[in-house]
Amino acid sequence: MQYIFCSILIFITAFCALKEAQNVAHSKYFGDGYQLVWADEFSEDGPPNPKNWTYEHGFIRNEELQWYQKENAFCKNGLLIIEARKTEEPNPDFVQDSKNWREKRKNIDYTSACLITKGLKSWQYGRFEMRARIDISEGLWPAFWTLGIDGAWPANGEIDIMEYYRGKILANIASTAKDGKTKWFSKTKAVAELGGKAWGKKFHVWRMDWDEQSISLFVDDLLLNKTSLADLDNDDRKGLHPFKQKHYILLDLAIGGMNGGDPKNTKFPNRFEVDYVRVYQK
Repeated sequence: MQYIFCSILIFITAFCALKEAQNVAHSKYFGDGYQLVWADEFSEDGPPNPKNWTYEHGFIRNEELQWYQKENAFCKNGLLIIEARKTEEPNPDFVQDSKNWREKRKNIDYTSACLITKGLKSWQYGRFEMRARIDISEGLWPAFWTLGIDGAWPANGEIDIMEYYRGKILANIASTAKDGKTKWFSKTKAVAELGGKAWGKKFHVWRMDWDEQSISLFVDDLLLNKTSLADLDNDDRKGLHPFKQKHYILLDLAIGGMNGGDPKNTKFPNRFEVDYVRVYQK
């Protein structure tokens, strides 16, 4: 009987703590005029909620080393875990003598996951927030970012709310320049300036404030990048402003590639751990 009573008490305590956390999330930015419109708290163990997330599959971009697959993403103990793993298996897309970087790799050396809300959830303007812990080891390239629903990249617009590689965090916004190339508004901050390895062991809050005038990107309330929407229009396509349309969210842990660096001295499996992702709007 005492065991049953204690179990019930533990359940009630956990339930109340969860409700309190949800209430805090709903009221956190009420004074700024924001209301919570969407969130994933990753509170149930198992696969991520299919109503919120789908997945990229295969070798996708930037000549990165990882093969994306949904099996590398799971929820446990209130966290979304995106796990990068070292492996050795045949590349099903391999084509002998191909010039395409996705096809000319005979093997898959790493696997990871990229979760996206495309086709499920998207928003125009608001406060986007993630609390997460990233490993700052060599060769890792975690990111929390958005893409516009209309137009081909970069004309659809890209916002890197959190990106990390080669010892620095980045806050980037991209659209199209007059020559058709990518126009970047990018700011970086060395992790060494923030606290180095001790900083990397802790959870941090990344935030975007996006409205009709500008986009502002923060880490732990430190402003990293503020750019006017007037500067962010596509210079070669005035009919499509990339940041006056809805965007969807991506969460991924990439490895190596054009920017990520060399992972040969990094231990695997390795994790990008996400406590929550929330979207507020006025």
